Amino acid sequence: MVGEAEIAVARGGRALPDRTPPARLPGAARLYVLLILAAAGCSLLPLLPGTGLPGWLGAPVDWPKIALLAFLHACWESVAQGLPTPCLLMAQQSWGLAARLVGRESAWVAGGDRRAPVRASANAFLPVLFAGVLMLPPAAAALVALPAALSGPGAAPQALRRFWNAAQFALAAWCAACLFHLMAGPRLLFGARYPAALLPPLVAVLVFCLVNGVLVAGIRLLAEHRPVKELCRGALTVLGLPAIGHALGGLMVAVLWQGPYGAFAAVLALLPLSISAWVFAQGHRERVAHQATVEALVQAVEIKDAYTRGHSERVGRASVLIATQLGMAGERLQTLRFAGILHDVGKLGVATELLRRNGPLSDAERRAVEVHPEYGHELVRGIDFLGEAHAGILHHHERMDGRGYPHGLVGRRIPEFARIIAVADAFDSMTSTRSYRRGRPVGEAVAELRRCAGSQFDPAMVDALVAAVGRHGWQPVVPAVDGDEERVPDIPLGVPEPAPRPLSGGPR
Repeated sequence: MVGEAEIAVARGGRALPDRTPPARLPGAARLYVLLILAAAGCSLLPLLPGTGLPGWLGAPVDWPKIALLAFLHACWESVAQGLPTPCLLMAQQSWGLAARLVGRESAWVAGGDRRAPVRASANAFLPVLFAGVLMLPPAAAALVALPAALSGPGAAPQALRRFWNAAQFALAAWCAACLFHLMAGPRLLFGARYPAALLPPLVAVLVFCLVNGVLVAGIRLLAEHRPVKELCRGALTVLGLPAIGHALGGLMVAVLWQGPYGAFAAVLALLPLSISAWVFAQGHRERVAHQATVEALVQAVEIKDAYTRGHSERVGRASVLIATQLGMAGERLQTLRFAGILHDVGKLGVATELLRRNGPLSDAERRAVEVHPEYGHELVRGIDFLGEAHAGILHHHERMDGRGYPHGLVGRRIPEFARIIAVADAFDSMTSTRSYRRGRPVGEAVAELRRCAGSQFDPAMVDALVAAVGRHGWQPVVPAVDGDEERVPDIPLGVPEPAPRPLSGGPR
């Protein structure tokens, strides 16, 4: 499901998280947020006494039902995010208060639960909110969304993001409930007139998702200046299996709630969905741990070899471009990205002096550097989630003609991941500025890749990179060493490079 927009300006599609502070919202985006907040506030006005609205817009307010649904929505949202529920938080606070009264400190409360949310930018569990859309007037349905959004997690600035979350979900719930009532949904649904009763709930969920997607697309358009086509595709992606599953869960809760056993039966019906949401949260946490592991290894390499700063991420990005062009997707594509990012992790086992030297290397020193793929393989072979990435890291310096290293593999005997990374690595190296040579234009780098296709590189991988760069573009932002680009030689590819000018600690 779509959640809050990424309010901070996009940061260039980095493969690893960017830790820079969020950018200030442009004026148009701030005005947009204020308008959405105002619209959400207006949607709640029918809850005030004496509004005198006709029909279902001004239906009596069932405050106990609203409170219970809002509480259940907040609890199940916490479970889906892998966070402690409001009940557990209240128990912790009560226990802490009692411990302070008797002069003791509770480790349970002092330690707290500092786990990060599964998805800080999205509501992950919506069946209870959908049930509120089906059972309550529009204003009351909008109110159900507020407690979970306002008390939930959010990246900085937290207050703005929480209010934005609350406003967008309140408006989406209000619009969905209005349409549900216009289609005589309550009469069909609670009169058990099936299958006709199924149409209004499904249409209401469709409207909820579309309104939510459009609101998110609006803020991303104004704050991040994303292309309209991309935002439209993103808004439509919410209409998938998760939305249908949440819709059916909400329908089941609403029908059981109105039955003879009331809310108790509805809560029991949520248990299977709760288990699936909890399993999803644990799986997401495992993926986050994998990402943190990769990030830590890359940072260690960047500290040791300054040239790899940014290079590893760009190789990962170029590898994904090639693989996507070849039709690779899913977990395998993510594993390839990890392999591209970690392809030089073996440099941790190479002497720092060799990595930072600006002059030529002796044959013995070159052999010491060329062993880094084997070091890298040894470093990561115990990390099970990398899978095929192990072979990609070990063999990314093999050549199609068998003159590569470390094992001199030939042609298709070179693993696919390694053939992809070899092209991505060479392409970024040619288009990046080093201390002794300026980065070459993309066209010149492509010509060199084509010249070496068949002997050094897999021609299929070269063709895939050329097609992907033609479609998506490639603009590495790599400053010259010391920021003095005028003094860096501009040498075409294939021309022998002069001895680099002496620098302390410059990249190779």
